[in-house]
Amino acid sequence: MIKTVIFDMDGVIVDTEPVHHYAYNEHFKQLNITITPEIYASFTGNSTKNIFERLKAQFNLEDDVATLVETKRNLFNDAFDSKEDLYLLEGVEDLIKDLYANGMQLVLASSSAYVTINRIFDRFDLHKYFSHIVSGEDFPKSKPHPAIFQHAAFLAQTPVENCIVIEDSTNGILAAKAAGIYCVGYDSFHSKMQDYSKADKIITNFNELNYNNILTINL
Repeated sequence: MIKTVIFDMDGVIVDTEPVHHYAYNEHFKQLNITITPEIYASFTGNSTKNIFERLKAQFNLEDDVATLVETKRNLFNDAFDSKEDLYLLEGVEDLIKDLYANGMQLVLASSSAYVTINRIFDRFDLHKYFSHIVSGEDFPKSKPHPAIFQHAAFLAQTPVENCIVIEDSTNGILAAKAAGIYCVGYDSFHSKMQDYSKADKIITNFNELNYNNILTINL
């Protein structure tokens, strides 16, 4: 029986990708580097720290990783605060409220930094629904490494076989499966160049999920 639902954030709860894309590309211009769409797509599900570790090595960047991360984060925060047309993804708030009202434990496991997670949770008043928040900045390796989901299950005090993960990225799905957790792949029009073949179930709209059909998932 499912006791805990672990949500990714970017691309699952809110589509901050346009804001991230803007911030990254502004930063790439400042750094005078060119990132192809294929390389950019491979970043999905990775922490900003891990992304800049890769880029620093690939392009021999002068700034240290902490400085690179801080610059990008400031660009993101400035863009986020000025962006009025930012909404929760269709149907996800109803799903969160349905699960919470029926006593399902909800945990967030996002590659984003805590400052970004809290900015979004404060804006949309989501803190009250989630028992725990796990950020990718706490782990040396990003998704597809399973550590973030293993820790989410540990904090929830729920065996992995009684959890599910909702993810929108290739890296996130691989991380969930490596952690031994049933994974629902959310394939929306916001998702670009992601592989859902390893997901246990694929949805295209959150109205396909509710407390009753999650509770009876056949693991």
